[in-house]
Amino acid sequence: MIGGKLPNTAFQTFYTSKEESNNPLIPEIIKIGKKIEDAGLSNDVKSAVISLRYGRRMIINTDYNDIGKITRQDILEIVDYDPVKKVLLTMGPKKPKIETPVHWMIHHARSEVNAVVQLTGENIIKKYEGKIVSTDKEQPVGSFETIKEVLKALRDSKCVLIKNQAVLFVGKDLKQIEEEVFKTLKNKG
Repeated sequence: MIGGKLPNTAFQTFYTSKEESNNPLIPEIIKIGKKIEDAGLSNDVKSAVISLRYGRRMIINTDYNDIGKITRQDILEIVDYDPVKKVLLTMGPKKPKIETPVHWMIHHARSEVNAVVQLTGENIIKKYEGKIVSTDKEQPVGSFETIKEVLKALRDSKCVLIKNQAVLFVGKDLKQIEEEVFKTLKNKG
């Protein structure tokens, strides 16, 4: 079931604009994507989801598998998300990733978290399995159940293995996450 092959939980997406965002944090997402690739992690990572808080909003990459080649057109600005109605309000030209609600809820449940990086792939999961905090149960990708499991696991750690889905890192900024990713790989990998 690695990589999120359980049935996902759909959400409705409404666009306030289909124009690409001019958010000033977009270059940071592009930069960390290149660093992941330059570090050789792209061989272990099938896909990556990177999000940053921007006031009450969030920016996040779309469904793009080559993390080292993300461009401004591959970034969405999420205006709002209603987890009860499963409605996402967004700006940008592309479709949001199924993991978007999980990132939104982390950013809004944890005021100290301004950056989230989620790495998916069988090899990266194997590198971290048994070495970091893990969610208790395997849940559908992007579901409210996944959100609850992740938030519970994040109480004690800044990195969490989402059972058979991904490795997720949180931090005050991408620099802190970058240090955590490479420190954890070096010390535990």
